[in-house]
Amino acid sequence: MKEYIEERAVAIANYIIDHNATVRQTAKKFGISKSTVHKDVTDRLENINPSLAAKARIILDINKSERHIRGGLATKEKYQHRLQMCSKKED
Repeated sequence: MKEYIEERAVAIANYIIDHNATVRQTAKKFGISKSTVHKDVTDRLENINPSLAAKARIILDINKSERHIRGGLATKEKYQHRLQMCSKKED
């Protein structure tokens, strides 16, 4: 494996752990795809630094278990914002 990929995998894992970040947030921060983030943390990092991979995996598993809640909250906020905009138009 190329050295820059190994360095990126370690940097991604550290970012996820330090910021309690989701895969999407991490992908946006590093300018890479979600699948690359996932591949780096779950596959590549396992061979480079297994203990760091395990720590990052815990965060990713927590985020995965909470994502349906985040999606519901985002939808709620979206419709509350629309309701506020509609009520302002009526005034």
